[in-house]
Amino acid sequence: MENPQNEQVLRRQSNWETLYFYQKSKALYQLTYAFAKRYLYKGDRTTDQMVQAARSGKQNIVEGSADGVTSTEMELRLINVARASIKELREDYEDYLISRGLAIWTKGHPRYKRMLDFCRTHNQLQDYQPLIPRMNDEELANVGLTLCHYIDKMMVSYERYLERTFITEGGIKERMTAARLGYRTNQREELKRLHQELAETQAQLAAALEALKPRDH
Repeated sequence: MENPQNEQVLRRQSNWETLYFYQKSKALYQLTYAFAKRYLYKGDRTTDQMVQAARSGKQNIVEGSADGVTSTEMELRLINVARASIKELREDYEDYLISRGLAIWTKGHPRYKRMLDFCRTHNQLQDYQPLIPRMNDEELANVGLTLCHYIDKMMVSYERYLERTFITEGGIKERMTAARLGYRTNQREELKRLHQELAETQAQLAAALEALKPRDH
């Protein structure tokens, strides 16, 4: 007997490649790699730190999505790891700009709004690839900062979604229990139906046998 509750034991895996913050994280990684290799000294620990932070942000989104099939709690933890990596990367970009006397683009800067709009509406790596070789360090760092901001903001919204999912669906133990209870309920209902069918069949048989008895005239 099939159990219609089985499909609720494992959560359906989300396709991380469709998540906008994952798409932006891919662009951020490539941008950061180009920035670090071009503008940081070879052997500088910051080079590896920035590249690894960008990679960690991207990879933990993937791992969290995969683990989320069985554990919403684990997915939340890994999304938090990704957020921490992105925040670390944001600090490195800010430190670079400040230490070299370069501008952090904020409201009032002539290029701020255009950059903000572009990063908000463009998610794919191919949107950024043609620009990366043409940007200087100030431009790359500010685009990196903006991507960090949007990725973190989107991950916060995704965490809230995961929290609501956990509250309404529970973890895998709760889903397994619910599925097992559902299976037992279905068994009881099926057994009750079979007993009812048997009683009806017996009654019909008895009526048929009664009809076949010879009648006294």
